Amino acid sequence: MKRPSKASVGREFRDYVMITIAMLSYCIGWAVFLLPNNITTGGVAGITSILYWATGIPVQFSYFVINAVLLLFALKILGWKFCVKTVFAVSVLTVAVGIATERYSGHLLSDQPFMAAIIGAVFCGCGVGLGLSNNGSTGGTDIIAAIVNKYRDVSLGRVILICDVVIISSSYFVLRDWEKVIYGYVVLYVTAFCIDQVVNSMRRSVQFFIISDKYKEIGRRINKEPHRGCTVIDAHGFYSGKEVKMLFVLAKSRQSDVIFRIINEIDPSAFVSQSAVIGVYGEGFDRFKVRRNKSQKNVIKYDDDDTAAEQG
Repeated sequence: MKRPSKASVGREFRDYVMITIAMLSYCIGWAVFLLPNNITTGGVAGITSILYWATGIPVQFSYFVINAVLLLFALKILGWKFCVKTVFAVSVLTVAVGIATERYSGHLLSDQPFMAAIIGAVFCGCGVGLGLSNNGSTGGTDIIAAIVNKYRDVSLGRVILICDVVIISSSYFVLRDWEKVIYGYVVLYVTAFCIDQVVNSMRRSVQFFIISDKYKEIGRRINKEPHRGCTVIDAHGFYSGKEVKMLFVLAKSRQSDVIFRIINEIDPSAFVSQSAVIGVYGEGFDRFKVRRNKSQKNVIKYDDDDTAAEQG
């Protein structure tokens, strides 16, 4: 059996740390700002909130049970890796919410429910987005969104937005207050917006064009340190008439500083152009999501490991 590399272990450890932070963020938004002020959120959290207001059942218990059922269905579709991290996320959030609801009995911003809705939604949305970006989720409609996003290039926030409208609307039958329902819609919109912003920022990529006489040394360092591929392009200087070599590099935006540092160490006089790109697909980046047409028998999809598979 092949032993995991230090880099893969480090990535896994980082994922779990970030998921823990994400769940604590969601816990603050839900248990501190929304639940005490009778403001509904979406997903399983919204369902458990309604059950709590109607029956008094602690939210952490119903939240855990409902997610356990959903994860059984998600195991086959999303794979054990996603489900293991989601189980971890659900467990962390269950414990955190249980502690928060027992230790905190106040009503922060009770006289300003709109601000409570906005702040709570920001915490919840950032928590969900950060969790999804690290291969985990808070469960519930996040699982549904992840399933849809696996096969279709659909915004995660939009899927969650559609799934949660019915849940928030149904809170009226318990609260009997349309104002609270409207605050719930505000929470839903802000949460969806924050999810998209966090997820997109984590996936943002950049491209570099580097012109330097020391292109070989720069390319080797970029291959080794940020572990990104380089393409050598033959170019011709129009003014100087000199033949030059240009490196074309695609990288994650967070790796920009490393690449600039490498270039500065090797050739400070290099000519460098950096620009943001909308999407990068292939090995080390996002995977292709191709919609199947009825007239096509086969569609090629690319998985995370960049291997092609035919769908019959």
